[in-house]
Amino acid sequence: MFHVAVHKAGPVSGYGLTGSISPSIGNLSFLTSLQLQNNQLRGPIPKEITNLFRIRVLNLSSNSLEGSLPSNLSKLFQLRVLNLTSNMITGLVPNHLGDLKNLDVLKLGKNLLYGPIPPSLSNISSLTVLNLGTNSLSGPIPYELGRLQRLKVLDLTINNLTGTIPPSIYNITSLVSLVLASNNFWGQFPSNIGQTLPNLLVFNVCFNKFTGEIPASLHNLTDIKVIRAAHNLLEGAIPSGLGNLPFLEMYNIGFNKLAWGRDQDLDRFIKSLSNSSQLSFLAFDGNLLEGVIPVSIGNLSKHLSKLYMGGNRFTGQIPESIGYLTGLSLLNMSDNSIHGEIPQEIGNLKGLQVLEISRNQLVGRIPHSLGDLGALNEINLSQNNLEGMIPPSFGNFKSVLSMDLSSNRLNGSIPNGVLQPSLSSVLNLSTNLFSGPIPQDISRLESLVSLDLSDNMLSGNIPLSIKGCQSLENLEVARNNLFGQIPETLAELKGLEFLDLSSNQFSGFISGALKFLNLSFNNLEGRTPSDGIFKDTSKAHTEGNPKLCSHTTCQKPRMPGKLLKVSIITCAVGVTAVCVITFLILKRKAKKSITSTSSSPLLLKEPFMNVSYDELRRATENFNPTNLLGVGSFGSVFKGVIRGVDVAVKVIDLKANGYYKGFVAECDALRNVRHRNLVKLITSCSSIDIKNTEFLALVYEFLSNGSLEEWIKGQKINSDGSVGLSLEERVNVAIDIASALDYLHNDCEVPVVHCDLKPSNSSKRRNGCKGWRFWAGSCVV
Repeated sequence: MFHVAVHKAGPVSGYGLTGSISPSIGNLSFLTSLQLQNNQLRGPIPKEITNLFRIRVLNLSSNSLEGSLPSNLSKLFQLRVLNLTSNMITGLVPNHLGDLKNLDVLKLGKNLLYGPIPPSLSNISSLTVLNLGTNSLSGPIPYELGRLQRLKVLDLTINNLTGTIPPSIYNITSLVSLVLASNNFWGQFPSNIGQTLPNLLVFNVCFNKFTGEIPASLHNLTDIKVIRAAHNLLEGAIPSGLGNLPFLEMYNIGFNKLAWGRDQDLDRFIKSLSNSSQLSFLAFDGNLLEGVIPVSIGNLSKHLSKLYMGGNRFTGQIPESIGYLTGLSLLNMSDNSIHGEIPQEIGNLKGLQVLEISRNQLVGRIPHSLGDLGALNEINLSQNNLEGMIPPSFGNFKSVLSMDLSSNRLNGSIPNGVLQPSLSSVLNLSTNLFSGPIPQDISRLESLVSLDLSDNMLSGNIPLSIKGCQSLENLEVARNNLFGQIPETLAELKGLEFLDLSSNQFSGFISGALKFLNLSFNNLEGRTPSDGIFKDTSKAHTEGNPKLCSHTTCQKPRMPGKLLKVSIITCAVGVTAVCVITFLILKRKAKKSITSTSSSPLLLKEPFMNVSYDELRRATENFNPTNLLGVGSFGSVFKGVIRGVDVAVKVIDLKANGYYKGFVAECDALRNVRHRNLVKLITSCSSIDIKNTEFLALVYEFLSNGSLEEWIKGQKINSDGSVGLSLEERVNVAIDIASALDYLHNDCEVPVVHCDLKPSNSSKRRNGCKGWRFWAGSCVV
C-alpha cells in the first residue's frame, strides 16, 4: 500500500509507484499539491482525500484507479486543478463538482464515466479547461455551459453525446480548442463561427453527422492550426481563403460529400495550401472532387507527413513532382481514375511508410525505385493494370508489414524478395498471372496472418515448409493448377481458421480448428469426414468432387433430381402457358444438345472486384434514403455508382433472424451463377462500418427500367409509346423466367432453389431490351 509521508508533496511522477492510496493520506491537512501522475496506482480514490481542504492541485492521472469519484469532493474549495485523466473511474459525473468555484482545470477524460454532463459545471465561472473526452457520456451538451466565458479548452471527444451544439457554445469567445469528435452530433455550423470564436486554434468535429457547408469564416482565422471535419455529411464547395492560413498544421475534410465550386479546381486548391509552410497532415479523401493531379502538388509543405486524396474522381497521371514531398510518411491516392505509370520519383520519398495507390487505372511495370523505400510498412498497388515481374528491389523491404499486389497482370514466378519475415499482416498476390511453384521459402513468413495466392497459374504441391507460417489464420490458393496430397503440415498451423483450396487438383483431407474450409472442385475421393468442421456444411465445402460421397450417400445411388422441375409449374399463370413454356424449353435443350457435341467450351470464372465499406458508403451517398430501391426480409437495397458503373447494393439487416446464414447461402449460390436472365452478382463485402460494427453487403448489377410488377400493371411506357406488356411479351417473360429457373435447377454446378419468385423481383435491363432478368437472391443450395 502506498503512503505519502510529507506535508507538502511535489510531483512524484513516473516513479513506478504501485499499490493503492492509503486512507491515511487524509491526515496531511497542510498539503497543497498532490501529484502522483504516471504511476501504477490502483484501487479507489479514498474518501479521506477530501480532508485535504488546503489542497490546490490534485493530479492522479495515468494510473489504474477505479471506483466512483468521492461523494464529497466539493469540500476541496481551494482546488484549482483536478486531473484524473487516464484511469478506470466509473459512475456519473457528480453534480457537486459545480461547487468547486475556484477550479481552473477539470480533466476527467479517458475513464469509464457515463450519464449526462451535469449543467452545474456552468457554475465554475473560473474554468479554463474542461476535458470529459473518451468516456461513455450521453445526452446533449447542456446549454448552460455557454456561461463559461473564460473557457479555453472544451474536449468532449469520443462519447455518446447527441443533439445539436447549443448556440451558446459558439459564443464563448475565449475558446482556443473546440474538440467534439466521435459523437452523434448533428446540425449545421453557424456561418459566422470565425467571428464568434476569434481565438480558435483547434477545431475538431470529425465522426459526427454534421450537415451543411464548411463555414467560410473558418478560413479567416489566420492563426488557426487544426481544422478537422472528416466523416460527416458536409456538402457544397471547399471555401476559399486557405491561402490565409500560414500556421495551419492539419487540414482534414475527408469522407464528406464536398465538390468543387464553379471557380475551383484541384490545382487552385493545392496552390492555396502552398502558403501553409507548417502543414503536416492533409486529407480530402472520400469526397466528390475531380480533376487532374497538378504538378503544383510538389510545392506543398516540406513538413507534410500524411497526404490522403483517395476515394475521389481524380484523373491524369501521378506527376513526377510528387518526389519533392520528401517528408511524406503516408501517401494515399487509392480509389480514383488515375492512369499512366507509377513515376520513378516516388522512390525519392525515403521516409515513406504507407503507399496506397490501389483501385486506379495504372499501367506499366512496377518501378524498381520503389525498392528504395526502406522504411515502408504497407504497400497496396492492387486493382490496377500493372504488368511484368515484381522488381528484385522488393527484397530491400525489411520493415514491410502488409503487401497487396492483387488484381493486376503481374507475371513470372513469385520472387523470394516478397517473402519478407517482417510481413505480419497481409500478403495478397491473388488475381494475377503468376506461374511456377509456391516458393519453398514460404516458411520465412512466420509472423504472417493472411496469405492469398488465389486466381493465378501456380502449379506443383503446397510445400511442406508452410508449417513454418505458425501465425497464419487465413490461407487462400483457390483457382490455380496445384495438385497432390493436401499436406498434413497444414493441421500443424494451430491458428489457421480460413482455408480455401478450391478449384485445384488436390486429394486428401485436412483436420484442425478451422472455421471455414473450401475443398470444392478438386480430386477428392471416398467418404467425406463426419467430424470436426465437416459437421457444418455451411462452413465446409466439398462440392464439385465427382468421386466423393458423404457418409449417408456412399451406399446409395444418387437421385437424378428431376423433381426440382416441379417448381417451374408454379411460375406459370395457366395450363396453356405451362405447355408453351415447357415445349420451348425442351426445344431449346434439344438444340443445345446438338450444338454442344461439336465444341468443348471452356468455363471461365470471372474474378470478383474487391470493394470496401467506405467505397460502398460513397457509392450510395452514405446510404442516402433517396437512393433506396426497396426493403426485403434480409436487408435494404440502394442504388449506387462504383467506378462509373450503376449498381444495386443490398445491405444485410443484422437484426434479421439467420442473417449471416442467408448471406453465406446467397454468396454460395450466386458466385458461379451465369445466366442472361439472372441479375449478375458483381461482388460482396464483409467488413466493419465507421462504428466498428459488422457490415455485410452484396453488390448486383443495376437494372434501370423498372420491375415486372410495374410493367404488368401498366405503370411503364415502352419506347414506342405503348403502355405495359402485350400478350407476346408476357409469354416471353414467362419463357425467360422459366429458362432461368431451369438453369438454376439443372445446369448449375450445384442445384439452386429460388425461394422468393415474384414480379417485383424481375426487371428489364433497359428500355427496348427484350430480355428479362430476375433477382436470384433468397436462394438455397
